[in-house]
Amino acid sequence: MARFDSSPGKADSPDPRNTANAGTNAGKQRKRSRIVAGAGTAVVIAAAVVLIPLSLGSPTPAPPAPPASSGSAPASTPALTPAEVGPRVTYYAQPGPPAGSPLEKVEPLKVDVSSDLVGTALNKGTMGISLEATDLADPDLSSDNASMVKLLKELDQPVLRFGGNAVDRRFFWTSTGEAVPADYKGDKTHPVKAVGPADLTRLKTLLEAGDAKVTLTVDLGHYNPARAADMVKNASQILGDRLLSITVGNEPNGFVFNDVKTDGYSVDQYVRELKDYASAIYAVAPNVPISGPGAFDSKWWQPFVDADIPQKKVLTFHHYPLSDCDGNVPQDSPTMANLVSHTMHDRAIDYQKAALAVGRAAGLETWIPETGVSACPGSNETSRTHASALWAADYALTAAQLGITRVSFHSSLLTCKGGPPLSAICSAGTYPFGNGKMSGRANFYGISMVAELEAGKFLKLGSSGGGLAFNYALQHADGSTSVVIINENDPEKAEQTSVTLNLPGKPVTGTMTQLSGPSYAAEDQTVIDGVKSEPTPLAKRATVPGFAYKSGTQNFKLTAGTVTVLNFKY
Repeated sequence: MARFDSSPGKADSPDPRNTANAGTNAGKQRKRSRIVAGAGTAVVIAAAVVLIPLSLGSPTPAPPAPPASSGSAPASTPALTPAEVGPRVTYYAQPGPPAGSPLEKVEPLKVDVSSDLVGTALNKGTMGISLEATDLADPDLSSDNASMVKLLKELDQPVLRFGGNAVDRRFFWTSTGEAVPADYKGDKTHPVKAVGPADLTRLKTLLEAGDAKVTLTVDLGHYNPARAADMVKNASQILGDRLLSITVGNEPNGFVFNDVKTDGYSVDQYVRELKDYASAIYAVAPNVPISGPGAFDSKWWQPFVDADIPQKKVLTFHHYPLSDCDGNVPQDSPTMANLVSHTMHDRAIDYQKAALAVGRAAGLETWIPETGVSACPGSNETSRTHASALWAADYALTAAQLGITRVSFHSSLLTCKGGPPLSAICSAGTYPFGNGKMSGRANFYGISMVAELEAGKFLKLGSSGGGLAFNYALQHADGSTSVVIINENDPEKAEQTSVTLNLPGKPVTGTMTQLSGPSYAAEDQTVIDGVKSEPTPLAKRATVPGFAYKSGTQNFKLTAGTVTVLNFKY
């Protein structure tokens, strides 16, 4: 739905079209850790500890006494051995409800997980980060940057996508060291960058260290199929199977609105130029798929699907749900009320389904290589907030459950202070370029909760009550079940939600990890298991409070403003 470029994170950004949130307004675009550990391990915060058997269920009853002989005294009950008693187990200690709770009551949540499959899956590599094409020139994208490697590992085999507004304006590929042409224009915060084979070689070290893959975008704004083909040839040779696809241009449907093309640009012209680029690329790198059109206007999806090009194709679209920057369409404005609402959730489903229908009819995979809460320039009341973490987790799981196989959240390498406010990652140091020490914002941790889920197939479920809660379930290869409950009720006001969870089996273990924050608007206070890091490893997670051994029905409470992942083994 919008473009995302790296601009200052302030409301008076000098170039609103080049924002870190990447969009133009509706008028121009016409679019709308670890706090706990596992059994027998110490914890950082208080948690209940009880003795339970090795099965991690209820305390083992004493074995029955043998039958007494006629006329003799009954035999005594033997004492339990340490092996029968089992280890000490830590129950998960989540943040409590707000002081004075219940300020707002929440209807109890009932979730019934079926053994039937939805027909879609969550795989490793579904989650990703999108950056500007000019970021390829940044030396911080290297295995030498431990902070960047750490972030990639916390997303567990992610995809890095390079594109954004920069690619058709300020990105110049050269494999021969040519000077950048004079008609390429940039500014202090958004300089023109030349990128060459050495940059791709450096990028490969980062991809290998962080176990990530990549999709690249070639410049369509400056029409040059031969130059694009040279870039893809080098990328294919250097990056090998870590290169997933190439996109021709970024949001061509917006070329007229954002001044990439001042003399008009149509769908027909795009398809003609796409064919020229595809033909040139196929001649030197025939095995690299073309993904596209990467448009925020649904009218451009079908022409891309129908374009006669020799490569394998992937349908892609961009989506920034709250990008009415002028308030002309209230339900599309980037407000907190819109962000945490059933409407936001339901409209995302509708838009994603529309794209999937086009892709599936053609037998194509469908990706969202660029998304975020909003494409409006500067800060708004959703920026940097804990609520954006809740939204990111729900949006990603919705997309994956529907069948979208890649989702990348647009971000920036600029500074946390003064840089793009809706970027999922940012750099420490002085604005604008910082020192390259990267960290994740609230929405990054929402993405991490999804990325760290074990791969699995989505299970059908039914639910009722719970107020503003969204629920998902996965069946894993080992037969275990993960249930994700996104409790978007207000963490400052809502009481804990009483949950009744009916499972498709009788679990012998039940563990949890949880993302939490003190309020919707809290900035830089989102944590996972009490720390700013990825979820606790599955094998070390604490037990679900009140876990009922071998019971298909589990009852517990969840604090508002949380993303909770529960895992049950049978």
